[in-house]
Amino acid sequence: MTDTPIYALVLTAVEAVATMAFALSGLLEAARKRLDAVGVCVVAGLTAFGGGTLRDVLLDRRPFFWVEHATWLWVLLALCIAAMFVLHARHFEPTERAMQWPDALGLGLFSASGTQLALAQDMPAIVAVLMGVVTAAFGGVLRDIVVNEIPRAFKDRQPYAVCAFVGGWVVVAVQALGLHNGWSLLAGAAAGTGLRALAMLSGYRLPRGLVGAEPPS
Repeated sequence: MTDTPIYALVLTAVEAVATMAFALSGLLEAARKRLDAVGVCVVAGLTAFGGGTLRDVLLDRRPFFWVEHATWLWVLLALCIAAMFVLHARHFEPTERAMQWPDALGLGLFSASGTQLALAQDMPAIVAVLMGVVTAAFGGVLRDIVVNEIPRAFKDRQPYAVCAFVGGWVVVAVQALGLHNGWSLLAGAAAGTGLRALAMLSGYRLPRGLVGAEPPS
């Protein structure tokens, strides 16, 4: 289906919400690590823009999505400043669990938008889905590396990149049915976020990998 003004608006809205959701998860993680104001802004920015920037580099898209929508940078800075005042005034103690919810929202939204942007450039389906995974997961990986953590996507065994992978394939499947691109975008986002939320609520863990398995007796 060809792009329409309504679809372009939906795509922009999805990326905006995903960006701010990831920014919030980065902000909470930075606050949990008790970083200073610069650290909070850097970690929130890397989380929000890292995955989409890598996607744009790999797809050779210019300008980068955060350059095209430079207003998001001002919103990010305002969010960081406001959150620091609120957290300090209310003595709120951010928890790892609190950070995971906005992260789950950003995961689903970015996996869907990344997949669809790659499909729009006539990439093969598997490549497009992997672009969605990169968009969704790389910001969180950067966040954890900067705060000196092994990325949660690699260690906690809860489905993360797998949820983004499934969400990407939902986008491909719905689009293959000939439905409007906006529906495939929303369906993929709902699938990715829903699966991640379900894994968090149920405590489901993926099977342990070979490296972490107990040696045979």
